[in-house]
Amino acid sequence: MRHPLLFALTAFAVMAAPDPASRALAQAASVDVRILAINDFHGYLRPPAGGIRIADPDDRAKRIAVPAGGAEHMATLVRELRHGQKNTIFVAAGDLIGASPFLSAMFHDEPTIEAMSMMGLEIASVGNHEFDEGKDELKRMQNGGCHPLDKCQGPHPFGGAKFHYLAASTIEKNTGKTLFPPYEIREFDGIPVAFIGLTLKGTPDIISPVSAAGLEFRDEADTVNALVPELKARGVEAIVVLIHEGGFPTGDYNECPGISGAIVEIVKKFDRAVDVVISGHTHQAYVCEIDGRLVTSGDKYGTLVTAIDLKLDSKTRDVISARADNFIVRTGTLAKDPGQTALLEAYDQFAAPIANRRAGSVTDTLSRLPNDAGESALGDIIADAQLAATRATADGGAAIAFTNPGGIRTDITSKEDGAVTYADVFASQPFRNQLVTLTLTGSQIKNMLEQQWLDPKRPRILQVSKGFNYTWDGAKPYGERVIAASLSLNGARIDPAKSYRVTVNNYLSVGGDGFTVLKEGTAQQIGVFDVDALFTYFQANSPIAPKAADRITRLN
Repeated sequence: MRHPLLFALTAFAVMAAPDPASRALAQAASVDVRILAINDFHGYLRPPAGGIRIADPDDRAKRIAVPAGGAEHMATLVRELRHGQKNTIFVAAGDLIGASPFLSAMFHDEPTIEAMSMMGLEIASVGNHEFDEGKDELKRMQNGGCHPLDKCQGPHPFGGAKFHYLAASTIEKNTGKTLFPPYEIREFDGIPVAFIGLTLKGTPDIISPVSAAGLEFRDEADTVNALVPELKARGVEAIVVLIHEGGFPTGDYNECPGISGAIVEIVKKFDRAVDVVISGHTHQAYVCEIDGRLVTSGDKYGTLVTAIDLKLDSKTRDVISARADNFIVRTGTLAKDPGQTALLEAYDQFAAPIANRRAGSVTDTLSRLPNDAGESALGDIIADAQLAATRATADGGAAIAFTNPGGIRTDITSKEDGAVTYADVFASQPFRNQLVTLTLTGSQIKNMLEQQWLDPKRPRILQVSKGFNYTWDGAKPYGERVIAASLSLNGARIDPAKSYRVTVNNYLSVGGDGFTVLKEGTAQQIGVFDVDALFTYFQANSPIAPKAADRITRLN
């Protein structure tokens, strides 16, 4: 990579030629390559509610929602973007699976792997959610075979991905080797292009400690830079990085007037040989220049496909220019791909009887969006459901329940008749974590709550059950934010020396999201799955209305 960037309105180009004559000569001796890219699909085989929010073309001060997404429409767009292009490749930057809606998650995301394979996906980096069910299950996604516990549930045997996972920075400690190959080289008209795939270094902090066991996640930039000499020795000059880490831009989905976040410093540390970076993880949409490199991201849930057009110099085999556009997967204009439709209908036949079971109803949408204190309407309901499922002595004897906000994936929306199905409930709690009731002292509860700010840039405020209240002070330093005197249960102050039965999910119980205090809990009792607790709660308490979020109070 040796070239400055020149911006266009919604795309930009990297130009090596300093004058029109030499530029024309370079164009004549170049090879065109189109890279199609997605990220953070998360098993959204059907369009997500709300589509994608973009700037209103008639008033850019406002934002509008555009219906978008779904495998059926995405397959059609991918085919259209390939049309007329001699050299194309379809890639992904992680989190294709995990935290998925019911249709995919019920079958351990096998339908999503099949849908992507049918679309012609060729290469994908691993994301943190690829590890939700552990490395062995991820290997099954690649290689195929029946689930070890649930066996073969779908309409046909699962053959595994036809695309290749890459994991340059994920090392299996027992072998010292990468979990999947670190890179793949593809040739276009005789010119090699390397695709390096990796996930964020912080993956162990956001997956279950059980899933992270035996794995090492190395520094992103160090990993990529160490591969450059090896690639150059193989004759590679053009390098594309697929990284499951991203940033937070300003501007619309095809712009980048400003961007912050981890991706900025990572790209700056990359060797100058890296030409293009396809990113993800933050669920944002952007086409950026960072440190003279093209950096893209395609929103989330299949609402965008990024088209990146490269020109490769036939002599130097390096990148002459790179342009990018994010294309919306518009459900209103793109036809449904028949093959994808048939695939989804085949899985629907197995899933529908369970998905359509009525859970209950809501009077209004239960939102997962937190208030300034970190509490959400849906978070309250989920915590109450988990307490209800474990309150009886035989079920654990719980007095308090806590649940992590990252496990709450979607709102439970109010439909015309207010009805809520098992699929709706599952979408909000898709990880199928089992409930664990354990004993903590009041002092341990306070220390656990302090760990909500372990990462000050990304606090994780636990959702709490009815009857438990406390206040935290945003002006206090880490370790002193929770006001001890404010901790109460049913109006009585929490005694630091007294023991309390507390319910969490199994992800938290082993120290997930950094809540290591929970590993000190004693007398553990395993309960039902979180989604089943919520389903039962709806059946017993419908219609359910959002309540005032007043369990957690914030000062400053």
